[in-house]
This record gives sequence, C-alpha cells and structure tokens, in this order.
Amino acid sequence: MQRPLPREAFLREDTYARTRKPVDLAWTLIPDAYTSPEFHALEQQRIFAKNWVPVCLAEEIGKPGDFRVVEVAGRSLILTRNADGELRAFHNVCRHRGARLCDGSGHTGRFFTCPYHNWAYDLDGACRATPHFAPADPLQVPCDAGDEAFDRANMGLYTARVAQWACLIFVCLDPSSPELTEELGDLPERFRAYRVGEYRIARRVDYEIKANWKLVAENFMEYYHLPSIHPALLDVSPVEAHYRWQGAGKYVGLCTWPVGADTDDGGWRGLPPLAGITGQDADAARFAWVFPTIGISVNANHVFLLIARPTAAGITEESAYLLTHPESVAASADPESATDELLRFWDTINREDIAVVERVQDGLQNTEYQGGRMCSRFEESCHRFQNMVIDAMLGLQRIPSGDDPETARRFGPPQNDA
Repeated sequence: MQRPLPREAFLREDTYARTRKPVDLAWTLIPDAYTSPEFHALEQQRIFAKNWVPVCLAEEIGKPGDFRVVEVAGRSLILTRNADGELRAFHNVCRHRGARLCDGSGHTGRFFTCPYHNWAYDLDGACRATPHFAPADPLQVPCDAGDEAFDRANMGLYTARVAQWACLIFVCLDPSSPELTEELGDLPERFRAYRVGEYRIARRVDYEIKANWKLVAENFMEYYHLPSIHPALLDVSPVEAHYRWQGAGKYVGLCTWPVGADTDDGGWRGLPPLAGITGQDADAARFAWVFPTIGISVNANHVFLLIARPTAAGITEESAYLLTHPESVAASADPESATDELLRFWDTINREDIAVVERVQDGLQNTEYQGGRMCSRFEESCHRFQNMVIDAMLGLQRIPSGDDPETARRFGPPQNDA
C-alpha cells in the first residue's frame, strides 16, 4: 500500500483489512491515520461530529449563568446552565448575521448579547431582544407580513446535545447518535464505588503535544512501554499487575491490581483513601479511555483525567485535571503538600509519555513505514480502540461488546475480577 493514500481510500473497508484481523494477526492502523490532513478532516466529520465528546468538567460551569466556550468538530459551542441549573449547549453564533457571541469562559446574568447588533438570548437560548425589529419601533423598516413576517420566537440559538456523567460534561452534534448512557455501557457501574462525581478540581495543567490525538490515546491504554519509558513506576505498578478490565461500551479499560507499596517514586501516597472503598477497589488503580478523547485514572484517594483536543493531524492540546475528594482532603494532615506530590508524580509521567509519542509522530512521517504487527499480550487494548476508529470512519454506529469468557480468561487477572 503506497503512501500517502488518496482521501477516498479512508472510507473503504479494505483499507483497514490488516487491522480488522484478530489481535494475534493484526497490524496497526494505517500510518496516514496519524499524519494525513485529509484523514484529520474526515475525523472531524465522522468521529467528532457523531460521538459524545468530553469538553470540560461540571465544576467549570457550576452555577446558573456560568459559561464556557468549547470547540467540537470545528464548531464553536457555548456551554452554560440555565436559571434552574440545567445544562445547556448552544452553537456560538448569533441568529441575525452570524457573529460569534462569546469567547473564553465567565459568567453572565440573564442574557448572552451579540456584540454586533445587540440581539440577546436567555440562558435557555430563546431570543429575547432584537433591537428595531418591533412593529412599534419608529426605526422599524416596513416589511410584508404573511409567511415571511418576523417572529422572534423562531430566532432562538441553535442547540446541541449535552449530558453529564459523574464530573464530566459531554456534547454531541449528531441528533441521531445513541444516548451517552448507551455509549458508556457498563463503565459507570464499574466506577460506582469510587463516587467519581463527588470529586473536585485540585489542579489543572495544559499541554501542547506535537503528535496525533490517537497516539496519545493508545499510549494511555497500553502498558507495554512501562519498562522503557516509566522505569520508576515499576515499583508501584509492575507490568505483571496490569490486565484488561473490559465490558461493553465505547471505552477501553485496564487495571493495575494490586498497586504496589508506596515509594519515593510512587504517586499513590499522601491523601487518605476515600471511606467506603473496599475489597479489590481499595487496592487497585482503574483506567479507562472513553472514546474518543478522554483518559480516566481512578484510585482510592484521587482521580486523574486527560482530555485531548486535536487541532491538526499532528497537534493535540491536552488538559490534565487532578481531582480530590473533600473527605480525603479533610482527613489529610497536609492536603496541599499531598496534592502537590500527586501532581508532580502525574506531570512527570505525562511528560515522559508526551516525549515518546512525539517521537512516534516524527517516525510516522517516514513513508517507508507501512504499519507494524500488534503484540497481542500488551496491545489488544489498542486493537479495540483502533477498530472503534475504523467503525467511525466507515459510518458504522456500533457499541463494542464486552469480553467473552475466553477473552476474559486470556487477558484478565489471575483470579476473577470482583
């Protein structure tokens, strides 16, 4: 297969034949998927405009009138809460002449007002002010009535679907896509004991990564690279303690169990564990990459999140959030120092990962490279993810199933996962 491939090849099943094979026989996703501007443009239409995309944390728009502008599939959206605290998402465009309404984040009292001609919209998106369009206005220009009569009630903001799971807010631009709960599958139940929705933002760090977003995702979900990239992790998180932790849903799950004892290099110490987390959950670190762009790391005493935002074929913006629970903070003798230590740990790990995925991105530019064989023991998670990418590119609306008994036996823990 020659590189680069033409655009139409990205929409054909045969292009991905080698990655569609069982993981024991499979090759990685075509290199053009990480380097081609044409592939990136198609992803915007077929992945990011069709799926539930994580955009921020609920705490970042916590009160009525709080708002945050986000971009999904090249479209600017306003996220806010109405007077009753309910989530709303609107396309960031005035219904009059198309001006962008808002930038950044902040708080508004009752209305979003267009900076161009002062049209105003309430927190439910209804159009409330259209200067000089009222019939009694002396500046009103006469116009015919009938079907073309102006009706402010028809001039509300364009809406987008918005939903919350735990502490995360997602938007979906496609009205025909399944509900977020269907795409998440059994993941909320798997995380239920950790009470993730109760956690609060303790720290946030933003990164610009010179690599494709899928490389960031794939690096998160495999542990083949631990000995070479994160040797300090091995005392706390040895390779043999990792295994697949997978049910039905658009996510890739893995687990470290048991997490090793605290060391100077370990990031699991400091804050006390949350009360009520028992059994295997108390000794495990649970990880999930929710398709398409969020990594979730859950431990008994903190949560670490990565939200990736692709801006070009080879550029990804990433926001990392360290979350702590009020109970753990209250029980800690020195919560600020403990939180700083956790952030230092995760920032170190993340920067090691960024350095290596940027090297992969550089290597993928070499057109001699046509893809590589997957290691079934360590990269079956990447195989699941890459096939979700392929499904989306081919327009297949499919929720991946959970593990059958043989898969669970082969890739699961040495004993049943409780």
